[in-house]
Amino acid sequence: MHERPITVSVNGVPVDSIVEPRLTLADFLRERCGLTGTHLGCEHGSCGACTVLLDGAAVRSCLVFAVQAEGAEVSTVEGVASADGELSPVQAALRDCHGLQCGFCTPGFVMSITALLRDNPHPTDEEIREGLSGNFCRCTGYQGIVNAVHQAAETGQG
Repeated sequence: MHERPITVSVNGVPVDSIVEPRLTLADFLRERCGLTGTHLGCEHGSCGACTVLLDGAAVRSCLVFAVQAEGAEVSTVEGVASADGELSPVQAALRDCHGLQCGFCTPGFVMSITALLRDNPHPTDEEIREGLSGNFCRCTGYQGIVNAVHQAAETGQG
């Protein structure tokens, strides 16, 4: 295969790389950028563990090729907290509302919730469940996650 040069902004930092066209964005982030918070679960786009924001849209990074992100802004869970380490309102709410247990799905939920609240700052339970229906959690039973979305909405998800 013919490798191609790409430039992607990852959490506000320009990254230049040469990639094979078949390299997924998830693998690019994990292997080339060292950002292992983007988790690979199913690698079929079903579980949502690899969710990142691509130019602001929540996408499954296992289904996007790195070359498709050329010139785009990619936001990962590593870029959500403030520079001094203070948790974002979404992260703090997940902690406070017991919206995580093992943590494997948490980065994908953080990114999906961030996008959801940006687009719908005060969602109903039904809108939350619909908006997060592409993210699977095997531990929490989801109620803590729903509560966390409400808390983040109340405190201003930022």
